[in-house]
Amino acid sequence: MRTLCTLLWLMLAPVAVAAPWYPVPLEVDGQLRPYQPLANASQPWRVCALLPQGKDRYWWGVAWGLAEEAKRQGVQLGIYEAGGYQYANMQQAQLARCRQLGVDAVLVGAISADGLCADIDQLRRRGVAVIDLINRTDCAGVRAHSRGDFAQMVKAAFAYIREDSGERPIRVGWLPGPEDAGWVLDGERGLAEALVGSQVTLVAGGHGAADRATQARLVRELLAQAPDLDYLLANAEAADFAAQLLHGDGGKGGPQVVAVYANDRVLESIIAGRILAAPTDSPVLQARVAIDLAVRALERRDLPRLVSPPIQMLDRHSVAGFDRTRLIQPDGQWMVRQELPE
Repeated sequence: MRTLCTLLWLMLAPVAVAAPWYPVPLEVDGQLRPYQPLANASQPWRVCALLPQGKDRYWWGVAWGLAEEAKRQGVQLGIYEAGGYQYANMQQAQLARCRQLGVDAVLVGAISADGLCADIDQLRRRGVAVIDLINRTDCAGVRAHSRGDFAQMVKAAFAYIREDSGERPIRVGWLPGPEDAGWVLDGERGLAEALVGSQVTLVAGGHGAADRATQARLVRELLAQAPDLDYLLANAEAADFAAQLLHGDGGKGGPQVVAVYANDRVLESIIAGRILAAPTDSPVLQARVAIDLAVRALERRDLPRLVSPPIQMLDRHSVAGFDRTRLIQPDGQWMVRQELPE
């Protein structure tokens, strides 16, 4: 039986004191402006953060950003990961555990767009502030949202493919990620809109949890089904596996690979020339903002409804000037498991 586990980051090697991450240009309720977080919380609020998993390194950066901003603002933080998108029941149990701990706020990186709505409504009635973190949940009890626009991210990745192809007729394989996740639903909507009027034949490879083993199987099945693909458009785990498979040592070539979001492996593959490009939604920034939104909600400060980082397209030309601390944790940091104190 899986345990109710949390993730926290521990410094394993000296890391230089970082410059403040703020102010930073973000879209705040539809307007791009400098975002300035609170200097600190007025008291050590107790905050739970629920993440879908810790397998995908995208979420490692999120966990680091949460922990760093909680430390800066002086709040207590537990970071719970469900173990994968197939464990919706585990995320629900972890939310119940947070409620038992009497937390003041919960940040939800939801496995399902609407799977926690009843639980979130219970939290709302208890006065617990709930913040949507990255994955999208539109439950009525959510106070604010810190998330990018995955529809626009997929559109940006698709536009990159069309430009790279010279807008000729092409076949594109599609591996979006876990079914029913809010970000996947948004991405599929964005792709459907982008396909209108294009000369692109889309070959769907199916849904699956965003872990290496699941996505590796889907990649192999898709390439066997459609060996004549020109491009593969995929979630980060699928994209990186396909890049290693197709363009690594002994690889025989195949479709060009574009990811619909970036993590550290995708970044490395872009630099190495195995992946053409990927948009980033700066997940570390989203995590930092989510902590700030929770404190604002608890202290009745000015509270935006939606804060989003501008989407940035990364390829071999643009990656050199990209601030990686928006995407991944610094070198020398790792995860340990720790519960929020009783």
